[in-house]
Amino acid sequence: MDLGPYLVLATLEGAVTAAVLALTAVGLSLVFGVMRVVNIAHGEFFMLGAVIAWALAHGLSGHPAVGFAVALVVAPLVVGALAVAADMTILKRLDYDPERTIVATIGLLYIIQQLTLMGYGPDARPVAAPFNTRLAIPWFEKGAEGWQMIWPWGLGTTSYKLAVIAAAVAVLCAVWALMARSRIGLVMRATQSDREMALAFGIPVERVYALVFGLGAGLAALAAVLIVPIQQAHYLMGADPLLLSFVVVIIGGLGSLPGTVVAAVLIGLSDGIISVFFSPTLAKILATLLVGLVLVFRPQGLFGKRGG
Repeated sequence: MDLGPYLVLATLEGAVTAAVLALTAVGLSLVFGVMRVVNIAHGEFFMLGAVIAWALAHGLSGHPAVGFAVALVVAPLVVGALAVAADMTILKRLDYDPERTIVATIGLLYIIQQLTLMGYGPDARPVAAPFNTRLAIPWFEKGAEGWQMIWPWGLGTTSYKLAVIAAAVAVLCAVWALMARSRIGLVMRATQSDREMALAFGIPVERVYALVFGLGAGLAALAAVLIVPIQQAHYLMGADPLLLSFVVVIIGGLGSLPGTVVAAVLIGLSDGIISVFFSPTLAKILATLLVGLVLVFRPQGLFGKRGG
C-alpha cells in the first residue's frame, strides 16, 4: 500500500496534538504577555482539569456525554477560580516580581501535585469519550480502470478526535475575539503595553492580572478535558504539556498569541508525523533542537518583537 494513508493518519494525529497544545500554550503565553509572569504551575492546572473531568464523569450517572459536557464547563471554571485565588494570595503579595513568582509557582506546582496525589491517588484513570465513532481514512489509487477510492483496512481515526480539533479552533477564535474585539481585551492589551500608564488611567491592573491568570489556567484545564478521553488522567500528566508549551511559546515569541498558535501547529504536526513513522523521543529531540536554533538565530521568536 502507498505511504499516503499513513501520512494522512499521522497528520490527523498531529492535528489533535496541535489543537490541545495550542490551547495550553495560548494560556501560558497570555499570562506571560500581560503579567510578565512565567507560570511554572501551568502544567498542574492542566492536570487538575483532567482529574476534575474524571471525577465528574464517574460521579454523574447516565450517558458518558452528560458527565463530559458538565466537565467542559465546570473544570475550566473551577481551575480558573483556583488560579485567581492563587494570584490574589501569592503573586499579588510578591508584587509580580519575575524572579520571586517563578519560585512561587514552582512551590504551587508541588502543592497541587501532592494534594492531587493524596486525594486522587497514583493511578492513571480513563474517561469515556462522549462519542467515538470509528472513521476510515479514504485514499485514491490508480488501477487498470483509472483512479479508484479505497478504504485501507485498519487505518482510521475517530469522530471524537475530529471534534477535539474543531472545538480547539472554536475556542481559539473566541480568545482572539476577546483580545481583539472586546473592551476586556482592550484593557488587557493596555495593561500589557504599559502597566504604569494603565494605572494612571484608572485601570484596576491587579484585577486584570487575576482575570488573566484565571483565564490562562482555565484554557489549560479545558485542553485537558478535551484530551483526557484520548489519554488518561494522572497526577503527573502536567509535565509534558508544560514543557511543550514553553517550547511553543519560545518558538512563537514570548507573549505573541498568533505566534503561539502557529508554533503549536508546527510542533503538533511534526510531533504526530515523527511519532508515527519514527518515535516520540525523536520528536521531542527535534523540538528541543528547534528551540535552540530559534534562540540562536531569532531570540525574540518567530512572531516576537525585538527588544530595545
